[in-house]
Amino acid sequence: MGQMNLGHIRRNEHLPTRIAAQIASEIHEGRLQPGERLPTEHVLAKTLGVSRSVIREAIAQLRNEGLVETRQGVGAFVSERSTRPIRIKDGELFDRQSFRALFQLRVPLEIEAAGLAAVHHTDEDLAEIDAALARMSGAEKWTEEGIIADLAFHRAVAEATQNEYFAMFIGFIAERISQAINAARSRAVLEEIVEVTIAEHVVLRDAIMSRDARAAREAMRQHLHGAATRIDLSLEQF
Repeated sequence: MGQMNLGHIRRNEHLPTRIAAQIASEIHEGRLQPGERLPTEHVLAKTLGVSRSVIREAIAQLRNEGLVETRQGVGAFVSERSTRPIRIKDGELFDRQSFRALFQLRVPLEIEAAGLAAVHHTDEDLAEIDAALARMSGAEKWTEEGIIADLAFHRAVAEATQNEYFAMFIGFIAERISQAINAARSRAVLEEIVEVTIAEHVVLRDAIMSRDARAAREAMRQHLHGAATRIDLSLEQF
């Protein structure tokens, strides 16, 4: 990555998304070639002046878009595929109807994922869910790190389905909906929003741990419709 043009990121933007877009630009413009290994999380974090969790989330976004693939214990590499499997232009989500439509698509996917995660999760999956929940509930829950942890929680639930396509699609959609979390935090009393959100995730985590698929599905449904209500989205329920 010797020729990559990466400088410190402006703090007024959603950091993982901004970094993912910058690395994607390096790939599209040919400065990062297919098969080339990305620098380590540590190096990228130091280069860009952000935390490693921010870098981890950015890499996850790139993986969801098919631009990057990760190899356990080795690192992240530019995908050999030159096209993204899914493409949503960022500008589309500034249109409220498009944003609502994407949120509506997320609901059945995540509800089903919660049920499958309750049935199929491993101890390692539950540890990932718990780690994300701990970061959501910790000292940085009011900050960007709390939002990153929220996304990591949903990705961990999707991974726990043991179905890679759930992880791919939910990761892609949830990352783009992350601005909903930002919107919710700016529209209401922050403390109330954060505590309610954490409580909803705790209920979901407990249902998954108990291998109660019905309770997990209901907990996810309650959480997603609660999240929609907090940003003034009205979703159809059946």
